[in-house]
Amino acid sequence: MVASDGDRLRESSRRPRTPEEGRCTMREQEAEERQETVLEELCGADKPLYAVLSSYLYHTPLTAISKKDLDVLIEEAEKNGDFRQAIDKAIFEGSQNPGERERYIEVIRNLASRAMHVAEQAKDEREKEGLAERAASLGRRIEDYRFMSERTGDILIVASEYYTERLVESDENVRRGARQADKRQSETVERAIGKREEGQRAARRRERRKMGRGERREAKRQAKIEDAAARGRRRTREEKRSEAEEAERGIDEIEKAARDTRKKERTEN
Repeated sequence: MVASDGDRLRESSRRPRTPEEGRCTMREQEAEERQETVLEELCGADKPLYAVLSSYLYHTPLTAISKKDLDVLIEEAEKNGDFRQAIDKAIFEGSQNPGERERYIEVIRNLASRAMHVAEQAKDEREKEGLAERAASLGRRIEDYRFMSERTGDILIVASEYYTERLVESDENVRRGARQADKRQSETVERAIGKREEGQRAARRRERRKMGRGERREAKRQAKIEDAAARGRRRTREEKRSEAEEAERGIDEIEKAARDTRKKERTEN
C-alpha cells in the first residue's frame, strides 16, 4: 500500500459525511487505489523497491511534503536527529528536477546514511533497554535507509513518474472541484428562484381574490404570460445545466483516456 498522507496514502475522517462528500470520498478512494496500481506498475517485479517506496511516496505531495526549503529541513534534522522530512523533500525535488538528478542522488544518499546512523544508535539503546519490538522496528527502518542509499537512482526514476502522475491528477481534482462548486451554486440559485417565483404566484392569487370580475380576468391573463416567461427562463437554465453535465462527462472521458494512455506507456517501458 502506498504511504498515506496522514501517515501516508490511506486517509479517513471520523465525522459523518454529507452525500456530496460521500461521492467525493469514493472518487478519492478510486484515485488512491489507482495510485497504488501506478506504483506497482512502475516498480514491476521489483518487490523491494515497491516495499520501500510504498512508505516514502505521498498520495498528495503538495500538501504532505514540507513547504520549507530543503536546506532548512536538513539543518533542523541535524539538530533533532529526524531526517524523514528532509529525505521526503529531497526525493520530491529530485523527481521534479531531472537535470539535477545526480546532485539530488548525492543529497539523498547522504541523508539516508546519516539517518541510518541515528537509527542504529537508537536501536542499540532500545536493545539495551530490552525493548525488542521497538528495536525490531528501528531495524526495519535501517534496512530502508540502506536500500535507499544503494538504489537512489532507481528511487528517483520511479518517484519522478509517480509524482508526475499525482500532480496531473491533483490539477484535475482542483478543476473538478471548481466545476462542482459552480454546480452547487447553480443549484442554490435555482432553488432560490423557484421559491421566489412561487411566492410571487401566491401573492398574485391573493391579489386577484380582491379584484372585480373584469379586473381578475385581466390579471389571470397577465399571470399566464408571466408564468410562460418564467417557464422559458427555467428551460434555458435547465439546458445550461444539461450542457454543463454533458461537458463534465466529456472531461471525465478525456481525463480517463489520458490516464489510460499514460498507463499504457508505463507498462510498455
